[in-house]
Amino acid sequence: MIGRKLKVARSAAGLSLRGLAEAIDNRVSAQAIGKYERDEAMPGSGVLIALADALGVSVDYLLSAEELELEGVDFRKKAIASAREEAQLEARTIHMLERYLAVEDMLNLRSVDWEQPRSAPHPVADLRDAEDAARSVREDWGLGNDPIPKLSELLEERGIKVMSLDLDEIDGLAAKVRRKDRAASRVIVIKKSSWSERKRFNLAHELGHMVLAPEGGVDEEKAAHRFAGAFLMPADVLRSEVGVHRSSISIGELVALKERFGVSIQALAYRCKDVGILSQASLGKLFRIFAERGWRSPPYEEPARMEPEEEEPRRFERLCYRALAEQVIGEARAAELLGISVRELDARLDQNMV
Repeated sequence: MIGRKLKVARSAAGLSLRGLAEAIDNRVSAQAIGKYERDEAMPGSGVLIALADALGVSVDYLLSAEELELEGVDFRKKAIASAREEAQLEARTIHMLERYLAVEDMLNLRSVDWEQPRSAPHPVADLRDAEDAARSVREDWGLGNDPIPKLSELLEERGIKVMSLDLDEIDGLAAKVRRKDRAASRVIVIKKSSWSERKRFNLAHELGHMVLAPEGGVDEEKAAHRFAGAFLMPADVLRSEVGVHRSSISIGELVALKERFGVSIQALAYRCKDVGILSQASLGKLFRIFAERGWRSPPYEEPARMEPEEEEPRRFERLCYRALAEQVIGEARAAELLGISVRELDARLDQNMV
């Protein structure tokens, strides 16, 4: 039966039952589509093909028995985000994950398990414990203290599926992924249009949620925030660059540090306060300047901004190109998996040719 797959694909496309009926020229009614989704009826082959075409998926996808579930979903969102937007994003995430895992299966690749750091989960009874956790994760993964050039690539190497989607009021999500007869994996979704310095901090923040175990009333969000700062800007390295104590720091110096660590100017300033380089009063002065210059409100356009493409996850796209090159799939299937037209695929392949 196709019920769950049909509902996920419809939700991912942002269509109501009536909207989907109209998209297939009312070949069947919205009520009939509702019955398909509840597995109370099965569409004929012609209607099934029309539904797949309208939703931009294959008939094989709708008929596939593979099922995924998201658990422990954590949204990064604005207060005005609606429950409908959350449900649609969950559906889009599942839809994308199913394509991602399908490509891995086609290439006979073992879906990389989440490589949980040996020292995790880390108990956090005080926010300073998040500093120790960040240091331990770096040690477990052999990262040293150098800035991390491509965080999305690093997380994918460690078994976390990272996906970038067009989003509005929600900045992303993190969740466990349950797959029949397989161990749970992890997924992080980021907002495609965000500046890459914000993407990097959000990725590190979500990693914090995965490895921390707050206790004794510790605020989980603050702990993950502290972890992210420590993971991207190790205290010893920051102090060697800036000094142990400073009464002030210039915008120019913060811009230079931003280019080294790949984080926002605001995150840098806050991190300097966390490790005792700047006082709370000095931080307050800086944040007033940031507010005056419009950096604390959308579109958060700071100097030396990192373009959105700089921290885009690329593994899924590379796997699709590989499957096509190895003739595991054809152009039409590759375009469907990537969610683009065959013409756009041809343009990308021409650009990528060496």
